[in-house]
Amino acid sequence: MSSDDLIGIARRAIACLDLTSLNDTDDDAVIETLCRRAITPAGPVAAVCVWARFVPLCRARLQGTGVKVCTVVNFPHGFESVEAVRDEILPAIADGADEIDVVLPYTALLNGRRDAARAVLDMARLMTGEGTLKVILETGRLLTQSAIREAAEMAVEAGADFLKTSTGKVAVSATLEATRILLDTAAAAPRPVGVKVAGGVRTTEQAAAYLRLADSINGRAGPTNFRFGASGLLDALLATLDGGPAKASTGY
Repeated sequence: MSSDDLIGIARRAIACLDLTSLNDTDDDAVIETLCRRAITPAGPVAAVCVWARFVPLCRARLQGTGVKVCTVVNFPHGFESVEAVRDEILPAIADGADEIDVVLPYTALLNGRRDAARAVLDMARLMTGEGTLKVILETGRLLTQSAIREAAEMAVEAGADFLKTSTGKVAVSATLEATRILLDTAAAAPRPVGVKVAGGVRTTEQAAAYLRLADSINGRAGPTNFRFGASGLLDALLATLDGGPAKASTGY
């Protein structure tokens, strides 16, 4: 791939990036820095994704920039409590969250408790209202293609706006194979459904592989139908634009 091609990929990937910080040590200073980084020399990222307690801060700092504010719920373990999901989403939306990333109760689904898993997603859809709902499938724990497809189809049936691969908190996160299943499921949906790749994408070359795959299945990928969830990827993309080595950073 030529340097010009990589530069084009880097610009596209930045526009599709959910710049993420979900560390136990996060504080206001960390999130202030995240918000500043969200407005890059190549334009704004799609969203910042933070713990719910930081939603008001992000909302204030990013007002008028076009950057969405996203938070996670039922994260990272994907429990089965409908009430807990309700109680997490309601204040997040009230505080100004534009997007909710909810973890599917994947263990319940694998153990045959399909109704329990679906109930959590139904509550998440109801509480998110007109906001964007992304369902995290944790594909690295579902393991088989059939289980990933079943989870993706359930999420679409429950009203998901995006299918997301992973929390980034388990050993196996995003893979091209799992992402293809999500893209195929999204393409077959009766309404627009996007795909978010999260966990382990840290270089411009890796981003290019996912964008090529998305383009081949769902048409040209952009922030309305494709996202990267990452913290370390931005440094590599900016290095590509600066003509330097595409550094890989550690992180989500």
